[in-house]
Amino acid sequence: MSPPTPPVIVWFRHDLRLGDNPALIRATQTNRPVLPVYIWSPEEEGEWAQGAAKRWWTHQALAKLSEALESKGSTLVIRKGPALKVLRAVAKETGAQMICWNRRWEPAAIARDSEVKKQLRSDGLEVESFNGCLLKEPPEVKNKQGKPFQVFTPMWKSAYDGWHPEAPWPAPRTLKPVANWPKSEKLETLKLLPKISWDQTMLKAWKHGEGAALDFAERFGRDASGNYLEGRNIPSTFGTSKLSPYLASGEISPRQAWHAVLESAGLQPGSQLPPGVEHFFKELGWREFAYHLLFHFPHTPTRPLRADYERFPWKVDDKALKSWEKGLTGYPMVDAGMRELWATGWMHNRVRMIVASFLVKDLIQNWLNGARWFWDTLVDADLGSNTLGWQWSGGCGADAAPYFRVFNPIGQGEKFDPSGSYVRQYVPELAKLPNEYIHRPWEAPPLILAAAGVKLGKDYPMPIVSHEKARAEALAALATIRKEKE
Repeated sequence: MSPPTPPVIVWFRHDLRLGDNPALIRATQTNRPVLPVYIWSPEEEGEWAQGAAKRWWTHQALAKLSEALESKGSTLVIRKGPALKVLRAVAKETGAQMICWNRRWEPAAIARDSEVKKQLRSDGLEVESFNGCLLKEPPEVKNKQGKPFQVFTPMWKSAYDGWHPEAPWPAPRTLKPVANWPKSEKLETLKLLPKISWDQTMLKAWKHGEGAALDFAERFGRDASGNYLEGRNIPSTFGTSKLSPYLASGEISPRQAWHAVLESAGLQPGSQLPPGVEHFFKELGWREFAYHLLFHFPHTPTRPLRADYERFPWKVDDKALKSWEKGLTGYPMVDAGMRELWATGWMHNRVRMIVASFLVKDLIQNWLNGARWFWDTLVDADLGSNTLGWQWSGGCGADAAPYFRVFNPIGQGEKFDPSGSYVRQYVPELAKLPNEYIHRPWEAPPLILAAAGVKLGKDYPMPIVSHEKARAEALAALATIRKEKE
């Protein structure tokens, strides 16, 4: 009898899907057995290893990926430990001579993957890597001087405007099984689920897997993309795609998202795009911009891109920070956002800007405090987007909102949640207040508070800072680094 054909190892990472997966497609093209492997190695991720909410999401996504692979006649092999050690071991156990994966662009992952590729090739193995998570990878996109972009709009116009990605590849119909499957850890042994039951509300909020991701994209394209320009700012309505967790885990590729929205909106590539669809594509472009910056400026997850902001006189106030984290600032729109985050692992994008501005400019807390809290509590935690978003709010990054642009949490609430529906959902102790006072309960007359069953300072806190005074203090702090610069 001839020995079994050695398999091709496909190393799954942030690409937990079968469709439009270049590494998987390449493995099937060899006509050899395919061995899907997932390696849990948080120690190799450094400071930005997956936070609690993302670990929970990863558990659900891996369970769905495992089901999808089994439906194709395959099995997901799960291992723990350093990637190089694990891949060498699996290759030795199975006789595999080829390993494929899709590239990642976080600084720690780039360093690790480069070393893994070098060592595996020195072992005599064939190693191939592919673009599976971006529309265009950072080295492809440069300005006319051959340098990285630091403003989004010129990058978009140069590389993406009028451009459409090729159609995504379908999932393989079947996967040739391995003759002798190597041992696998059970998913539960990774201990990705929380020890306390705070995830019960998240379980109700989300569906998982590639199918769920495509359903979200198609529903958005069909029902909401036409009104996206307005709807994306109203947190109480279905106005955004909510695809960010699926993109972050790779349960959907940006090409799949692009084409699913295009097709479900009844459009063809190259056709005139409605403003809502075009803006959604620009949001995918903003994600590209985030990774463009992360690649070219790898220090930015912990340090501002604009070096003068390293001298910013941030406050250290653990009590204020905890009030913000728990949604107890006394500003209903801010508190609703922070409670939505805790309950669902996600927060509406408009509200993300509001709560970030409040932390950085009302409480004068270092933007890194917010970045780290979001990293631990967001199911869509993504190093590129998280870094870009917080440096944008902090006024210290590329194409950032200027620091002196301070969101008024009351005005933002009244503008984007005029009926108070969003606040009432996540701050139920204020639910019976009339619209006039839902975003400023401290101004409500005593009889109205009593009728609503609200005792300020007991049922709901008074504002922990005066917005007007805090804004003046933030601008004064900004002036200090400007003087030093001069």
